[in-house]
Amino acid sequence: MSGIFGIDWSHPSSIGYPVVFGGVLIGSIVPVIPTGAVVGAGAALAMTGQLNLVLVVLVAMAGALVGDLVTFAAGRGGRGPMTRFFERRQSAEKLASARDRFTTKGWLLVVIGRMVPAGRIPVLLAAGALDYPWRRLVPAAAGACLLWAVAYALLGVVSGGLFDNPLVATLIATTLILVVTVVVGLVSRRRERGRARKRETEHATRA
Repeated sequence: MSGIFGIDWSHPSSIGYPVVFGGVLIGSIVPVIPTGAVVGAGAALAMTGQLNLVLVVLVAMAGALVGDLVTFAAGRGGRGPMTRFFERRQSAEKLASARDRFTTKGWLLVVIGRMVPAGRIPVLLAAGALDYPWRRLVPAAAGACLLWAVAYALLGVVSGGLFDNPLVATLIATTLILVVTVVVGLVSRRRERGRARKRETEHATRA
């Protein structure tokens, strides 16, 4: 049975699209699912002929965008219950830093926040708390989500292109993306600590 985009929705592999969308959506709202690994696994399956790569990217982008808009809305206009939920899981320094920078580099921060591990939530909450306009947030978030989906799909493509077995390709893609995510997160935290020490030194010198 063929349907939208010519997909045979009766084929077991077609469940991959709802899984990619749902996994990315849930992980974008509540960070309990490694969303990058979900995209990479979908892309790896696409390289073995199980899914369509373009659709994997578009579905992942859609899930990420909806999740980001929900997170932004949760922080918009003050301290709602979801805002407090996320703030308990972020450092006060990171949230304060995001708020300070958002007034001048809003669109750029949205893009960087989506690409950097643990950077998306404080940026979106800061945007909501500052009542950043929807007309600016939506296009910036859409571009960021597309870039993010393409980047993680490329990592999955590498794995899927090396292994013909869908299970092996998926496992390798997931492992590769988790390793990359951890490394990027460590580098980001190290840079943040370096900037914090530099600010402390400058403050001590002025005092």
